[in-house]
Amino acid sequence: MSEREVTAGLSVSCSGRFHVQGQQALHGLLLWKSFVNTQGGIAVRASDRRPVRLIWYDDSSQAHCARTNVLRLLREDKVDILFGPYSSGLTMSVAEIAEEYRKVLWNYGGSSDEIFRRGRRYLVGIASPASDYLRALPRWLVAERPALGRICVLYSGRGTFGWHVARGILESALGVGRHSIHLVPINVSWDDHETILGVLSGIAPEIVVLVGSLQDELSIMRIRHRWPAAVHAVAAVAAGVNVFSTELGPIADGVLGPSQWEPTMASSPNILGSTTDWFLDNFEQTFRQPPDYVAAGSFASGLVLTECIRRAATLDDEALRKAANDSDLNTLYGQFRIDAHTGLQTGHRVLLIRWEGGHKVVLPAKT
Repeated sequence: MSEREVTAGLSVSCSGRFHVQGQQALHGLLLWKSFVNTQGGIAVRASDRRPVRLIWYDDSSQAHCARTNVLRLLREDKVDILFGPYSSGLTMSVAEIAEEYRKVLWNYGGSSDEIFRRGRRYLVGIASPASDYLRALPRWLVAERPALGRICVLYSGRGTFGWHVARGILESALGVGRHSIHLVPINVSWDDHETILGVLSGIAPEIVVLVGSLQDELSIMRIRHRWPAAVHAVAAVAAGVNVFSTELGPIADGVLGPSQWEPTMASSPNILGSTTDWFLDNFEQTFRQPPDYVAAGSFASGLVLTECIRRAATLDDEALRKAANDSDLNTLYGQFRIDAHTGLQTGHRVLLIRWEGGHKVVLPAKT
């Protein structure tokens, strides 16, 4: 390994329940590495451009594997840069290790607000927090479906991500003042359809919101025909990724969801000259599939990191964290701006989408 290389590492879910999003995340970072290296590498200083080497290990979507992988990256590989894994639970499991080693965790894939509430200094969030995922939903419903008033949010009782998504919906609905809200933690398997159907039958909601893993939500969506007839609108966190429609086909049509990025909503000007068209063309050419927002987020985390290194003129983590604090940037993923104390993303905005005829449509924001 050349001493002039910049080594970046991550634990990533190439297998297990997060493998779909994990593969997208890895592909986004591999494309970032290719993009930077074709430009001669990262400019650590004006006269010092270094190629990037990316090291990754499969965590099988397991927290203990993610911790083992990150320790290996820090102790054995001695990486210069540490990217986070996908999912809030796995990110939470490795954030303390990053803090102990004083290594900034560039976090594109862990959105639970709880991650940023532990007083961690070595943490930079790229994506909007979970509480913002469906915050726009109640306002949209009032404007577009005013006759619907009873919302049931089924959220995973596992971890903290689901609760924070539900909390954002509740806060927004209370502000609107037009809906009754039922927040229901799901602490059984989402394949326990009879229990979940019993909950829905008891509430008879007009709007159902699903906040689980991709596989959880696909499972309960596949029995949509057995839901109470009172349900007239559905939103699902997993609806933001393409496989939601690929797996469900026509069942997905009409379902609302959050997306951190869509190619039609790119921001400009972009840093480093990476356009949405370049990203789309090269991603599909390289990986033979379209990118989801997870891939755009991991790619953008690399762009933000690259710019922070340029501004700091060093790979020192203290200096990089300060550069991130002081940055207000736009990438193809949208705006990047963080809270200086927590690392929570405050600039980026979540989009509300709806599936129509196998295609995602970005819905206009309601005020």
